[in-house]
Amino acid sequence: MARPTTLGFAAVDKSIQDAVKLPPGYSYKVIHATGDAIDFNVPGWTNLGIETDDLSRRIGDQHDGIDIFFMTEQGQYTEKDTGRALLVVNHESCAEAAFLMEKGQTTNGQSGKKFHQFGAWDLGVRPELEALKEINLHGVTVTEIRRGQAGWSMVRGSSYNRHITPETESVVTGPEKELADIRSLFVTKRYAKGDLARGTLNNCGSGRTPWGTYLTCEENFYPYFNRTQGAALSGDQAVALKRYGVVTEAPTSGKSKSMGWHTVSGTADDSRFERWNVALTSSSPKGDYRQEANTFGYVVEIDPVRPTSKPAKRVACGRFVHEAAVFGKPVAGNPLAVYMGCDGRNEYIYKFVSKAVWDPKDTGRGMAGGDKYLTEGKLYVAKFNDDGSGEWLELSMKNPKVKNFSKYSFANQADVLVHARLAADAAGGTPMDRPEWGAMNAANGEIYFALTNNSAKNRQPGTTNAANPRAYADPDGKRRSGNPNGHIVRFREDKNLATASTFVWDIFLFGAEETAGDANLSKLTAANSFSSPDGLWFSNKTGICWIQTDDGAMTDQSNCMLLAAIPGKVGDGGKITVRNEMDTKTAEQTSFIGETLGDARLRRFLVAPKGAEVTGICETPDGRAIFVNIQHPGEATKAADMAAGTYQSSWPGNAGYGPNTGRPRSATIVITRDDGGIVGA
Repeated sequence: MARPTTLGFAAVDKSIQDAVKLPPGYSYKVIHATGDAIDFNVPGWTNLGIETDDLSRRIGDQHDGIDIFFMTEQGQYTEKDTGRALLVVNHESCAEAAFLMEKGQTTNGQSGKKFHQFGAWDLGVRPELEALKEINLHGVTVTEIRRGQAGWSMVRGSSYNRHITPETESVVTGPEKELADIRSLFVTKRYAKGDLARGTLNNCGSGRTPWGTYLTCEENFYPYFNRTQGAALSGDQAVALKRYGVVTEAPTSGKSKSMGWHTVSGTADDSRFERWNVALTSSSPKGDYRQEANTFGYVVEIDPVRPTSKPAKRVACGRFVHEAAVFGKPVAGNPLAVYMGCDGRNEYIYKFVSKAVWDPKDTGRGMAGGDKYLTEGKLYVAKFNDDGSGEWLELSMKNPKVKNFSKYSFANQADVLVHARLAADAAGGTPMDRPEWGAMNAANGEIYFALTNNSAKNRQPGTTNAANPRAYADPDGKRRSGNPNGHIVRFREDKNLATASTFVWDIFLFGAEETAGDANLSKLTAANSFSSPDGLWFSNKTGICWIQTDDGAMTDQSNCMLLAAIPGKVGDGGKITVRNEMDTKTAEQTSFIGETLGDARLRRFLVAPKGAEVTGICETPDGRAIFVNIQHPGEATKAADMAAGTYQSSWPGNAGYGPNTGRPRSATIVITRDDGGIVGA
């Protein structure tokens, strides 16, 4: 079909209801939710927090990145829609794990707490089962789904169903010349050779390889670790840990910023818990877990159709707080490019370019494809110039700025890859307003990145740049300042080559309230105003750019949302002057903006239940079904409210899925048109 020039659905109004809101003529169905059993060895989910298993054979929590992989009846990978597929879903966090315990989380013998990795909690011994549940809520689930008369459904008990958790062994990979040095940084008490690592954690955005495997991205891994003893570290060791947010000294206030998993002892396998303590307790890394944090922060490859295959940590793609991994357009005979964001304020956008050139015959090769394309190559950081041009700066010991960096002494190229954030600092990348998901527009090969927001600490009038041009106060009275509503940047490589050293860029859209005045640079209306873009994804069928939000600035008006946009191309707009004003400070910043889309080309398609983020999206090849994740409904529920049996959200139980006990659950939904047509067109 010809790709649409206007969107084919009525815009959804803003909503603060505890429900999934869709346009007229559309419906959704829950595929699975947190706690659903993936086999018959564990019972059904009660949603009362009374389960006695460790959740490793259930669907995890906080559904995030997602993709669909079709199979033949013989279990072989295929790109054709066979009606039989594997749905692969990331599970980011256990911040709402209190909902999965009968009386909330427990520490120091007291229950009823609601933990969060970024908080600070009383030190004490956590119960073993609670800790195991929280650990296993993370990771990635692979489940078979089939299309029947009632649409798509999960096949409980399929031999392909598995839950890859923080305990699942992964292979450590990297460039051949650097592999020994890389593995020396992975050495722990559990793995003296550093050739294996245990598990994957805080799985946020995702990617799909041209050869048919899944990339899960390890995001905010650092808050899980604790240092129980020893003097504060100094020198390069302290610099490296601090740059990644890992604690450098033992707590002295009686508080811990971790989940307290390290406190569990006296179990059949204490290493499951001891590993979260990064204190130096022996004379070498082989005797403790001081380097355990080095084993997280990677792109991890998974082969869905081969359930006995081990995941692989693709260290060549760099270690940072990975949000997503998107491939540029594959061209036979040319190297492949993978674009990645580091999800943090004032962090960077990266590119990995493979040494091997793409051969379409590698489609379906599984992990062998990853070994070929994701172990040897070059890693770069993006520099966005104020004139609308950009450069890729190599992160290598061959780069004098990296080799001679004054703040950290890189020992070798392995050190550069494992501490890529520091290498990007050294090279001079452009700090961005919290890079999250990336996406590739197959119509022209251009790359898009969501920049979710930034704070007043990092963005003030006079400290902006052309690629991050706004510094203002949120006009709705919440007084969030900086760049609270975020924007989406896009760029086109020189000659559309993966190996290009330069690019041109502009800003596709600026998030804003429609009443935001000068801050509403994209001229948004009530039909398409949004804030804090997070997930990004392009439909291969319709060419629609789907935008998902993770917002806290506009939630007095609407819950988080999914929007559809019909994009143009870099340079279809023009130069603008951004007038910034915040706390009596004023300054102007020039930038470059895409053409104004208007309601016909940018509309709100879905609004989520209360407290939920909308994240993760994929579709069937015919475009008639899209799968979307609804993450952490009820996020703002307080411990006292939970004790009283009240929750910010009760979805999806209140919508008829599973036990309606009042407790919310993250879930994957499939959206279809009631007339069987193509979604969005």
